[in-house]
Amino acid sequence: MGIIVSDDPALLDMQVIHGFLSGESHWAKGIPFDVVRRAMDNSLCFGAYEEGRQVGFARVVTDRATFGYLADVFVVEAHRGRGISRLLVEAVLAHRDLQGLRRFNLATSSAGGLYAKYGWEPLANPGIHMERYRGDAYLR
Repeated sequence: MGIIVSDDPALLDMQVIHGFLSGESHWAKGIPFDVVRRAMDNSLCFGAYEEGRQVGFARVVTDRATFGYLADVFVVEAHRGRGISRLLVEAVLAHRDLQGLRRFNLATSSAGGLYAKYGWEPLANPGIHMERYRGDAYLR
């Protein structure tokens, strides 16, 4: 396959990441470049690369001790169907700073089957979870 997954921030291609999130994703449509940069600066980020070009991405918002939130997982369309999202998730779960987390959340409307293979399941007690959600935040 020739895919390498790395958490080295120096390898991340902001043009690829912002381009996908702002233009192709359904969850961050229209997100400004500076918002993506701030989110990445304050997260543990993973890139998937083939021949030096970024083809996938995943971001974990975490305190690296008790909690993590997996976000912004994507594989560019031309590289889908090759197991790259699986490699990204496995790299995330193997990362030394994410071992022993008490709670590791994510939200997905389209990839629940992938994440279920790695132990994610619907909230055990959804009644205790709350959120403040502004779905149009980037379109204002």
